[in-house]
Amino acid sequence: MTAPTALIADDEPHLALHLKQQLLQLWPELNILSLARNGIEAAERIAELRPDLAFLDIQMPGLSGLEVAQGIEGLTRVIFVTAYDEYAVEAFDQAALDYLLKPVKAERLARSLERIKAAMASPLQAGSEAPDAKLAGVLRQLQSAPAGRPAVAPLRYVRAAQGELMHQIPVEEVLYFQADDKYTVVQTATAEHLIRTPIIELAEQLDPQQFWQVHRSTLINLNHLAGTRRDEASRLFVRFKNHARELPVSRAYVHLFKAM
Repeated sequence: MTAPTALIADDEPHLALHLKQQLLQLWPELNILSLARNGIEAAERIAELRPDLAFLDIQMPGLSGLEVAQGIEGLTRVIFVTAYDEYAVEAFDQAALDYLLKPVKAERLARSLERIKAAMASPLQAGSEAPDAKLAGVLRQLQSAPAGRPAVAPLRYVRAAQGELMHQIPVEEVLYFQADDKYTVVQTATAEHLIRTPIIELAEQLDPQQFWQVHRSTLINLNHLAGTRRDEASRLFVRFKNHARELPVSRAYVHLFKAM
């Protein structure tokens, strides 16, 4: 039987190393493939190494642990390492996902590993969407405003500089927002602009009934959606009106399009 594999992602190296040592003491057979120092590195190594497990710190530079989890295409199971309050912890419990509160205690880690081993005894099937749908629901809960925060009107315009000009773009005209290195691409039917607002911040400001996150790096405007397409590998892509480019849908969000 192949030894289980794992990745640990934390921007504090001493905490990542401590968790690795705890894991190897409690589960000697576990093969720790990599210690990632930020979210971008974690996403790249998960895509490359396809570990069975990913222990993701939620607050990391580059991409948060939530964003990394949203972009996982394979069957890697996620365990969040978090300093979130009881509101978020309750969200994890309700969705039956596991989490570890910092500082990680050996007794809690041992219980977590028991749950993980039990889950791994019933392997996920390729193409299975139920765990991903559950993960997506938890991620939306964690990224929504905490209880008690006053409601804010959805964003109506974004401003993008181009040389000496400043463009004010109605969000109704935006086909999609997509992360691109240090910038976010704002794509309309007629032009492409760049802004510095991260995707995770835009997701909090836009109307969730109009804009859906379909990938860790992509928000789409449903009002401009022309349809979807599946390729030979059964991967889902979205198409837009009056725009030739198609965008991939991460497995965590495929369930959103079942009714379409």
